[in-house]
Amino acid sequence: MTATDMTTTPARLGRLSAGLAGLTGWRRLLAAAGFGGLATLALPPADAVPLLLIAFPGLLWLLDGARTKRQAFAVGWFFGFGHHLLGLYWISAALFTDIDRFWWALPLSAAGLPILLAMFTGFATLLAWTLKGRGLGRVFLFAASWALFEWLRGHVFTGFPWNLIGYGWTGVLPVLQGVSLIGVYGLSLLTVLVASLPVALSDPAVPRRRAWGTLAAGLALFAALGAWGGLRLAGASDATVPDVRLRLVQPAIDQRLKWAAGERVRNVQQQMELSVAPAADPATAGPITHVIWAETAVPLFLDQDASLRQALGSVTPPGGLLITGVPRMEAGPEGEPLYYNSLAAVDGSGAVTGRFDKFHLVPFGEYMPLRRWLPVGAIAGNGAEFSAGPGPVSLDLKGLPPVSPLICYEVIFPGAVLPASRDGATRPRWMLNLTNDAWYGNTAGPHQHFAIARTRAVEEGMPLVRVANTGISGVVDSHGRITAMLPLGHRGVVDAALPEALPTPTLYGRVGDGAFGLLLLTCFAVGLRARHRG
Repeated sequence: MTATDMTTTPARLGRLSAGLAGLTGWRRLLAAAGFGGLATLALPPADAVPLLLIAFPGLLWLLDGARTKRQAFAVGWFFGFGHHLLGLYWISAALFTDIDRFWWALPLSAAGLPILLAMFTGFATLLAWTLKGRGLGRVFLFAASWALFEWLRGHVFTGFPWNLIGYGWTGVLPVLQGVSLIGVYGLSLLTVLVASLPVALSDPAVPRRRAWGTLAAGLALFAALGAWGGLRLAGASDATVPDVRLRLVQPAIDQRLKWAAGERVRNVQQQMELSVAPAADPATAGPITHVIWAETAVPLFLDQDASLRQALGSVTPPGGLLITGVPRMEAGPEGEPLYYNSLAAVDGSGAVTGRFDKFHLVPFGEYMPLRRWLPVGAIAGNGAEFSAGPGPVSLDLKGLPPVSPLICYEVIFPGAVLPASRDGATRPRWMLNLTNDAWYGNTAGPHQHFAIARTRAVEEGMPLVRVANTGISGVVDSHGRITAMLPLGHRGVVDAALPEALPTPTLYGRVGDGAFGLLLLTCFAVGLRARHRG
């Protein structure tokens, strides 16, 4: 960048910031929603992270024009609404599998969730505005406020930490290594902080040289993080667990046919055929030891059907297991039926040798939190509601290292994918995520879900195996490298070794969000100290 550029850029940004700050009424709110939608493109599958250098300064310049708390909240709310409306559009696709029953929920899923999630963004801008930061101080205060409410979004009301800003780095694996230290919340905080720094170039309270120097330092921080991550990847081991070879079965069954009465047995038969099909490359293939199917791949009550268990045992590898998702039913305290979204491991004799019940259920999908006002059944349960099992757990399965099973969106919760005791012999050595993204078709949802699951592997330093009905299925090692994958919508199998976990937990694996908390407090402290100094 030339000296002329360094002189003219602040002037241009000053005019732009003044123009945005001067917007009022619907123009201000429409611009906020537009910047929010732009920020969504930084996330998977677009992965256009540099757009955040436009989206977040735009938000801050709009916030400069707020004169009341209500206006400050509204700017953030509309930013969040635009952000989540574009980022979560795919959720509505689930309703079209039975639109005759759930037509009434279409506006709720399309706009209702973005309306609720935007509240967190609104409170973030309200907090940043209330703290009245100036100069560089306001950048630190805004980034800290954003990160605080992003963390709250992931925890309150059962939590929904989907599309956190840090997930934009899943397409840049060296930078993504940072989550092994500070987790995805910490990476989000640093990303929002650096992406917001261009506002300092338009701020007359910040000396020009200091503004350019701070922006350069912020970009250098990510360059250094990427360099460290590159070195970490260069030293990564390719070791795999001896005598274990997995077959991931992806049948690509249409969700409308998955539970159809005349198709259930046929669907199971299709997966049985795939389980014993010849390897795609016999020259490099080894003997399969374990076959893994997706969430509710067996849409029948396995415990009550001995012939079904025998049939599954017939395609189980000798001495190994078939691991599959199944619905499960048991009698409750008063004899009432209780339903679970479960995983079952079946051996060659047809015996169920391991079981896990999903513990973090999807609101409205697997249970109705507002049943008093909404007298309808859960969407995914075909009208029935699921009960929650205990978890997370470490499950011992024959021929495999201890595993932490996770069904569907249980994998999206940072720091909550492994049992509380993570040291020594009780620590799992890999994570298994069974899911059914067929609900969402060929949309952004499955790509986002896979990226989120991949991030958990880097955070915990532990491989993750993901099996999805329609994809994306694959194996991710402890550094987030994809060692095997079946793309979205593809019918077939992939055979892969199981990567070894890191010999010791990552920093994030040991302290969880503690490092993020320290960063957050530091950001608030720097912002509060600097807000009167410019």
